[in-house]
Amino acid sequence: MFKIPCSVLVVIHTHDLGVLLLERADQPGFWQSVTGSLDHADEALADTASREVMEETGIDARAHRLADWRSQNAYDIYPQWLWRYAPGVTRNVEHVFGLELTGPVVVRLAPREHVSHCWLPFEQAADKCFSPSNAAAIRSLPRRL
Repeated sequence: MFKIPCSVLVVIHTHDLGVLLLERADQPGFWQSVTGSLDHADEALADTASREVMEETGIDARAHRLADWRSQNAYDIYPQWLWRYAPGVTRNVEHVFGLELTGPVVVRLAPREHVSHCWLPFEQAADKCFSPSNAAAIRSLPRRL
């Protein structure tokens, strides 16, 4: 089954601007926030965000403050991941969410997806991200709080 070219990006952060980053298992050195595509066309974006946070980190988004930042990015899918999409699909639309935690929590990584995680101040987290849209979302964090 091909991935739907509609996804979420969830910036997990604390009130004092600490940000959780995950290192991709399939691309060592590629750090990012939680991301993931809709499972089916009628899945609500907030449900996708909550599901992906749970799958990738073990954090229950319902126990924290999940906010739809009402921001989206359209971008070319990285060539190494085009095989996941239907033939001819080359662009994705990413919807940005924030998940505010009271402080850093224990993270349980999905080993097939991520191999490491870290909590960083937002500026350092933005600099570490491989994705420009992820870095921009993290840099927007101070004005969103």
